Amino acid sequence: MLWATAGVVALGFLIALEIVARSYAGVPGPITNQAKEVIFAPKPGPLYGGLALMMVVLTWRQRFIAAGAAIGIDVVFVLVRWAIGARMTDGHYFGNGALWVMLGCAVIAVTRRTGRERVLLLKGVGLGLLLVAGRKTGDTWLLITSKTRPTVLDQYVATADHALGNPSWVAGRILEATGPVGTHVLDLVYAQLAVAAVVVALYQLRNVAAERRFPSHHLVRTFLVIGLLGPAIYMIFPVVGPIFAYGPGTSGTGGLQWAVADLWPHTPPPIGAPHPVPYDGITPRNCMPSLHTAWATAIFIHSRKGPRVLRYAGTFWLIATLSATLGFGYHYGADLVAGVVFSLTIEAGLRSLDRGWDRSGIQLVAYGTAVFTALLVSYRYLPVEMAKHPWVFGPLLILAMASVIYGYVRTTRLWEPKAAPVRLPEPQPELV
Repeated sequence: MLWATAGVVALGFLIALEIVARSYAGVPGPITNQAKEVIFAPKPGPLYGGLALMMVVLTWRQRFIAAGAAIGIDVVFVLVRWAIGARMTDGHYFGNGALWVMLGCAVIAVTRRTGRERVLLLKGVGLGLLLVAGRKTGDTWLLITSKTRPTVLDQYVATADHALGNPSWVAGRILEATGPVGTHVLDLVYAQLAVAAVVVALYQLRNVAAERRFPSHHLVRTFLVIGLLGPAIYMIFPVVGPIFAYGPGTSGTGGLQWAVADLWPHTPPPIGAPHPVPYDGITPRNCMPSLHTAWATAIFIHSRKGPRVLRYAGTFWLIATLSATLGFGYHYGADLVAGVVFSLTIEAGLRSLDRGWDRSGIQLVAYGTAVFTALLVSYRYLPVEMAKHPWVFGPLLILAMASVIYGYVRTTRLWEPKAAPVRLPEPQPELV
């Protein structure tokens, strides 16, 4: 019943987004875009990542068959496109095979499986398709934010960011000084965040095929909920980011004609009376909170119980993601603080839902929600005071984030199962 209810809710949400996208933006929504990828060349990364997640429910023999079928289907698609001279978008030539295999497994589950085996295979297919649908949903959300929020609140966040020392401006100059090497490394980390998530998720789900069941809680759940709830905050607090609001923009969006001033990253913005400013109808209002920070925090948390190499990778990905979000001018420091609190609160809520709500779980989620709300309210209504008194508000912001981190670590440690003490055998009398 729980999975059926979740499926109905997800389908209803996708239908609603489809209607909103066509009504407000005049473009196809996530359902239409996903349906197109059955035939038209898609971006292969998310589809093959979804296929990898789906295959956790299969045996090794079935995995080889599924992977071989996906590659074979893609070879046929590539040859047909080459033969008819089809035009490829952004150089994408393959990826349909992974989607066909996932849909084929869904058909097999309904027609050839029964009982627990059918449910397990459908769960695997749903997990893989959710990863793909999550990206489509996110793209639609970003488009809706740009079309429905004509003004942005960057001046408020930039002013409040004085309390933290304007970290985006500092990181931007540091990244500029490192040259192309640092830029390429951070760009790779920033763009491949989903790959890191899939690696950690595959480790967590490595025993599904043998145990014939999913673990009660894993990274994919947190990832999807962050992506679902985050854009709602974008609508409440629309912000485009330093490189767009105070710089030349990037990738053909934004630009000096929409920027408040050409200041990033060499000149911190002056302290003044902030006000909403109009911006273009293309650039997503996707800064507050920083979901890249929230996702990287979730990857870090879920990598803690893995082997040493996975723990090191999770730490590296978190540090590199924070550096990239600031260094590329995509986020203010205030966005990152809110992103960490946002991620920990969602993780605490999901873990509480899994183990059963108790007093400690309710208190932790309520406290995280209160801190997150206080951060947004202070950014919106106290930015000038924060900028004028950085030695007061800067430590308060860090202390607020640290208190949520401490509360999460302290509470979740109490939730961990205690190992039973090993009873030593009693000494037996010996014959003399």
